[in-house]
Amino acid sequence: MDPPNSPQGEGHGRKKEFGHAPVLLKEAIDFLAIRRGGSYIDATLGLAGHSFAIAKLLGAQGHLIGFDKDTHALEIASKRLNEQPADLKNDWPRISLVHASFAEIAEHVPGASVDGLIADLGTSSMQLEDAARGFSFQAEGPLDMRMNPHDERTADQVVNHMGEEALANVIYEFGDERRSRRIARAIVRARPVVSTAHLAQVISAAARPMKSGRIQQHLHPATRTFQAIRIFVNRELDDLRALVAGKTAGPRSPMGEAQKGGEALRVLKPGGRLVIISFHSLEDRIVKDAFKEGAMGGWYQMLTKKPVTASDEEVDRNPRSRSAKMRAAEKV
Repeated sequence: MDPPNSPQGEGHGRKKEFGHAPVLLKEAIDFLAIRRGGSYIDATLGLAGHSFAIAKLLGAQGHLIGFDKDTHALEIASKRLNEQPADLKNDWPRISLVHASFAEIAEHVPGASVDGLIADLGTSSMQLEDAARGFSFQAEGPLDMRMNPHDERTADQVVNHMGEEALANVIYEFGDERRSRRIARAIVRARPVVSTAHLAQVISAAARPMKSGRIQQHLHPATRTFQAIRIFVNRELDDLRALVAGKTAGPRSPMGEAQKGGEALRVLKPGGRLVIISFHSLEDRIVKDAFKEGAMGGWYQMLTKKPVTASDEEVDRNPRSRSAKMRAAEKV
């Protein structure tokens, strides 16, 4: 998936047809250590870029399980995964697609049954390019931003109904936007804000350039605020914590023992691999801390001391990969 301020519509060859070039694909496949006949989860199915590559290695006895909150993405991914390569017609794995958040994986997959899990965080090109979804500040669209179209919380509720102080806190916490109070005040004064383009105009007028070099000049003034609202609307960081938690979580057992770990630890087999690709520091920090906690608790073995980043060649080929960071761990 894409970082929030990534160029839109990138892609090459066949991948361009689906509007998505999977980031760090070779590295992800290598760290997953795909086992023929195994079971693997793509927790952020998207347009099936990573899933398709995994499926080609699994064989007829394998099982690929894809999760996504976006029903439209599931439809497109289903079509792609059914387009089996001619030389693999009789050697294609079983495919199961689930409309759910990766924070709910353990509700759909038996415990200790999976050999590997990958999550590629953020928004997809398809979501950004569809103005009707309301993710992009570069187009006129409704204030929506829901990855799951059935969720109740929308960007409109945040922008037009949240209190000024709470809105400023959301923009600061989830967007790392130092001008959050100024932007929140401008949004409240501009209500009702009627569209994504209107919101971008309000933010741009309020977010005058700061002297600090911390604000990157190549970023549109609305980038961080749109990111913050999207993360809040979709509860992205809460879901990520639920997926990668590497310490005690959930209720205690009848014997008083704490239940260990999050969704990934619960469904992975011993020796199963977990690969997470993030696109901003908030996500990467959660993954890093979870893996560290898991390693200290004896539940994870970290496979990446530092995050893996895209090569210069990949960045040239796919600019979206510039801000990607990948971390991997193995369940002990």
